[in-house]
Amino acid sequence: MDFDKLDEELSRIVELRIRLSEITYADPDYDEIEEQLHDLEDTLNEKYGDLLEEKLAEIYATLSSDNDVLLPSAYLANKYIPMQPDARGVVTYDVQGMEGVPVESEQFDGQDVRIALVPNPVRFVMVINGRSLKDLWRSR
Repeated sequence: MDFDKLDEELSRIVELRIRLSEITYADPDYDEIEEQLHDLEDTLNEKYGDLLEEKLAEIYATLSSDNDVLLPSAYLANKYIPMQPDARGVVTYDVQGMEGVPVESEQFDGQDVRIALVPNPVRFVMVINGRSLKDLWRSR
């Protein structure tokens, strides 16, 4: 698995999601950006779906959750927070708020637990009560 390529493709999706969140439907570029975004999400599911779904199944088993594993694109947050670039100029991202896919688990009874897919490095993050708290899986 080429995790560098996955990071690149996932980062492009995140950048488009950020850009889309900054404009309105009235913007002449909105439809084109949205179409590019959907194409990239479809490609993500096709190229990396099996691996990411396998990792998600392991996460759900660890969390003792009966939820169904969804397509990887479902775990994309609507809003990402870009962090400062590292020494190589790579930007990583964080998620906050009610982002990601809700997960039911008795381990977290009464709390809002979600899983979000985040790039650089590619990882599934646990978001509890709107705060990104733990990496559940990292590509490296």
